[in-house]
Amino acid sequence: MPRRDSEDRAARVRFRRAVALMLMTLVLPGSAQLVAGNRRVGRIALRLWLLVVLALLATAVASALDHGVAFWLVSNTWLLALLRLALIAGALGWAALFVDSWRLGQPLSLRQKQRLVAVGLNGVLSLTVAGTLLFGAHLVAVQRDFMVTMFGSGDASGATHGRYNVLLLGGDSGAGRWGLRPDSITVASIDATTGKTVLIGLPRNMQNFPFADGSVMDRKFPHGFDCDGCYLNGVSTWAGDHVDLFKHSENPGVDATIMAVEGITDLKINYWAMVNLQGFKDLVDAVGGVRLTVRQPIPVGGLGDDVIYYIKPGTRVLNGRDTLWFARAREGSDDYSRMARQKCVMNAMLHQISPETALRNFEKIAKASSAMISTDLPRGEVDRFLALALEAKSQKIATVSLVPPLVSDTAHPDMQVVHDAVAQAIERSEGTAPKAPAGTTGPKAKKRSRPITGSSYGSLHDGYAANESQDLGAVC
Repeated sequence: MPRRDSEDRAARVRFRRAVALMLMTLVLPGSAQLVAGNRRVGRIALRLWLLVVLALLATAVASALDHGVAFWLVSNTWLLALLRLALIAGALGWAALFVDSWRLGQPLSLRQKQRLVAVGLNGVLSLTVAGTLLFGAHLVAVQRDFMVTMFGSGDASGATHGRYNVLLLGGDSGAGRWGLRPDSITVASIDATTGKTVLIGLPRNMQNFPFADGSVMDRKFPHGFDCDGCYLNGVSTWAGDHVDLFKHSENPGVDATIMAVEGITDLKINYWAMVNLQGFKDLVDAVGGVRLTVRQPIPVGGLGDDVIYYIKPGTRVLNGRDTLWFARAREGSDDYSRMARQKCVMNAMLHQISPETALRNFEKIAKASSAMISTDLPRGEVDRFLALALEAKSQKIATVSLVPPLVSDTAHPDMQVVHDAVAQAIERSEGTAPKAPAGTTGPKAKKRSRPITGSSYGSLHDGYAANESQDLGAVC
């Protein structure tokens, strides 16, 4: 009996030692080898592990102090490629250390049940750690592919008068004509320091407008876009039919549209982004939907097709399909009310998509965004705009839309009125606009008729609140 008890105790000691070596490898890779194996391998692994921990701590502290550091890290393609290789190497190396720690535990000296437990524990630990690192490498690869696919490698464009002006185009996606007729045209004018944003909406049916001075389109249409049946959303198609005028352009339609928008707004456009509105619903679904206030029934379908159903009034989370129709429906409404609804969707997307939501649904978002957006924003500028978006998220978004009643006739717009409206909206956003004399009636005091847009208060006669507001969230 004493001998058997001694053997049992020895077996338990060997088993505990084997388990301890595996747990040491989990907590401090290389420590098992340092204690019971190849000390040189153990020292190298332990030093690498400590370097990784210090690097992670330094990155976390730096990112907490300056979010720009984190944004730079996730947008630098060279660093992402290096990180991916490091994660793969770490997964293989750590798994090898687990196998070696199992060997150091002398599994053949263990009893059968203990041996099975040791093998199972080692397998679980090595597969869990290696699998986690390999999944991390996969996510890094997704992010890198997203950066390479989505963004270009062109030169950065500096801020003009302290602002970045980004042209946002909603592509009228159809068979063989992806994005050739912008269905939605908006300029996001962003303060380069605070991120405070003004959304400037341009009606797609605007006519007889000027182009940027000295541009190709200005030389072709010195008196404005005055051809028969020519609208703002037709500039892209016109340029596509006359590509010989844009010999060095990769996107004649977009470039021509920029020339038009610069002539209309008197703003210098830094970058553009084209959104495939059909792919937009995938992005909304990827983030779990968007909470919107529907003030009147919104038809899904219509305009030549049957109305399938109506989105009922109320505040609720809409899925991708309903959000798309909320933004695009024209049955029973007008273009200007639709512009108001689109502004409300933009506001909701900016303020409701949290970093936590983005992380949980990262792969879906990256996949949807790659299929949804085309842009000329350089990869080197992504971190800057991520930081500005984070700043904008905590602030009110202002809007001005160049539609009635502000612009009484979009077929023959008064360009001085248009330029003044854009400049004043930006000045109000920056807080530099002169205060109105006491007793005067400002935009906020204007009475709106009952809601008929499905989202924002207002009417065609009185104007839609979401088309001209200093706080878009308050009127949506």
